[in-house]
Amino acid sequence: MKILRTITALFIAFLLTFSVAAAAPDTAFDLNCKSAVLMEASTGPVLYEKNADEPLPPASVTKIMTLLLIMEAIDGGSIGLDDSVQVSERAASMGGSQVFLEPGESMAAEELIKCIVIASANDAALTMAEAVAGSEESFVSRMNERARELGMKNTNFENVTGLDDNTTSHVTSARDIALMSRELMKHEKIFEFSTVWMDSIRNGEFGLTNTNRLIRFYKGATGLKTGSTSKAGFCISATAKRDGMHLIAVIMGAESRDKRNEAAKTLLDYGFANYSVYGNKSGSVGKIRVTAGVKKSVEGLYNEKKLLTGKGRDKKITVEYLPDESVSAPVHKGDLVGKVRYLDDGKVLCEDDILAADDVEKIGFFGIFRKMLGGFLLN
Repeated sequence: MKILRTITALFIAFLLTFSVAAAAPDTAFDLNCKSAVLMEASTGPVLYEKNADEPLPPASVTKIMTLLLIMEAIDGGSIGLDDSVQVSERAASMGGSQVFLEPGESMAAEELIKCIVIASANDAALTMAEAVAGSEESFVSRMNERARELGMKNTNFENVTGLDDNTTSHVTSARDIALMSRELMKHEKIFEFSTVWMDSIRNGEFGLTNTNRLIRFYKGATGLKTGSTSKAGFCISATAKRDGMHLIAVIMGAESRDKRNEAAKTLLDYGFANYSVYGNKSGSVGKIRVTAGVKKSVEGLYNEKKLLTGKGRDKKITVEYLPDESVSAPVHKGDLVGKVRYLDDGKVLCEDDILAADDVEKIGFFGIFRKMLGGFLLN
């Protein structure tokens, strides 16, 4: 029965993928850039692509991976936002975008992250990388390992900043940038910095202005990272959120900052005009009867579900909860005890599992005897 359910679920998922693709609006426009991707962050599908897998130099968009590893280190407890981090001579000597850190200067990790996100500061990026991994080399090794874990197939990092004057194969692709952007976006703390237009450090003595102008001029913009070098051209991973849908628009190799921003806006506008996201929060279907168990019932739980739909179709989706009438002990936490079915105008889109919240052991002879005795005494 479980195998049959799994096959059915996979078949329905295939039909859903096919129907979304078939219903996708015509993307009869081109963008003035070398490559591009539009992805919906919460559900993951790519809504537009152009040369999406071509390896290209990403400039400072590299720092999305740098920031991801920093945020994961913070979540893991190896470094804290309030920790004071000392600047090395090498970090202080970085060129390009910087906040002019001095050798031996100390700054809170949170302030350094703010400098990386808002001002794309190379000196701050290397300072944090050294604090997290001990050296840039060790940090870069972890960047490439993390890229492989995320399925980034056309990426190779050589440094933490994206400076490419002395690199030979520091590349990534638009699709890979979308993948690492999506992962970074799971760390909501990053939006506290990426949505800021202007700020300052050193008690207000040094001003920061966001390199991403969309933050100021595009409705719903949330980030995420810009970059430009003579090799890379103008690049961006632009994120924006409206009506519960969070989009990632990646542009690589644009000819100018303005053309890069216009291309990103075109993609975001296209996504918001043509798609919606339906959401159903996690919850409980209540108690499900257990036969031959030490407990009479077990709670059935289902997970949060998000579905990408055509614009406005999210309002048409209904949900059916189909818990099993009963289950036989033993029951293990996480066992399948029913299905949640999502429908659009009565047509099944997909199914999700209802899972047992707890273990329920099978009742033994003495347990049955005690129940019988208890019933006898009550009578």
